[in-house]
Amino acid sequence: MPTRTSLTDSTPWWLDRRAWPLVASGAVLVASGIAHVAVWAVLGGPWEGPVTWRKPILFGISGGLTALSMGWVWSKMPGRRGDVPLSWITTIALVIEVGLIDLQRWRGVASHFNRATLLDSVLYDLMGVLILWVTLVSADLMVRAFRQRMAVSRDMLLAIRAGLVFLVISCVLGIWVSVNGDVRLERGLEPEQFGAAGVPKFPHGAVIHAIQWLPLLAWGARQAGIGETQRARLVVSATIGTGLVLLYALVQTLAGRSRFDATPVDAAMLALGVACLAVPAVVTALAWLVNRQSPPPAAA
Repeated sequence: MPTRTSLTDSTPWWLDRRAWPLVASGAVLVASGIAHVAVWAVLGGPWEGPVTWRKPILFGISGGLTALSMGWVWSKMPGRRGDVPLSWITTIALVIEVGLIDLQRWRGVASHFNRATLLDSVLYDLMGVLILWVTLVSADLMVRAFRQRMAVSRDMLLAIRAGLVFLVISCVLGIWVSVNGDVRLERGLEPEQFGAAGVPKFPHGAVIHAIQWLPLLAWGARQAGIGETQRARLVVSATIGTGLVLLYALVQTLAGRSRFDATPVDAAMLALGVACLAVPAVVTALAWLVNRQSPPPAAA
């Protein structure tokens, strides 16, 4: 199968040799997460807690979307020697990581912060190694997105770069979640907590999917007929909003407060961030509606 650089413009991006392994695995992981929703509906059980169907559901869908986005970003980049095996290794890492989480739930034991047996400890450490690999690959894609020329519009380039930055930050925060949890576990404390009531996974999960919603905004604004300059402004607004949401989540966690036990200043920061995200979405939706209702041009 040819590399993206030799494909025609009409060829779907997912046929890129670097993209299709991630696309295929991403589709499987999303399907797995959705399938576990049905399992949860039948077998029941709590949504929160160390042993819950929530983890196969969320990690399947989230990991699948991340794989799909990484494949799409890769397809927009100039080819580089080693890209194809790198993509395959990343695909395998994501599939195994989610598979281990699924395995532990089906065994009826916790997938994270579980060192009850040698097997549990080895599986948990293996998950850590795999997510470290994905973090390094994401960081490599981020650096390339800033250094290489990509055949996309200015607003989409901004969305890709910002989305990758937030993805890398989220992955690094995920590693911090694991390290913090292990330290607290050794002290006999609740591993999924920071300080009095902070939730480390809150900032980790708050912006991990910016790599989806920022490019989706750029694409949607283009479909709505908005010009490139205005689209870039919308993406900038959404990027600022995403950053404020991340900052809010970090402040809450590091202060040892729960997700929404906010001071007035922090609450205002969150409100501003949500507004910066909402306004571009509303503008895009209105532009799309206006274009849909506009009469077609009269025939000459």
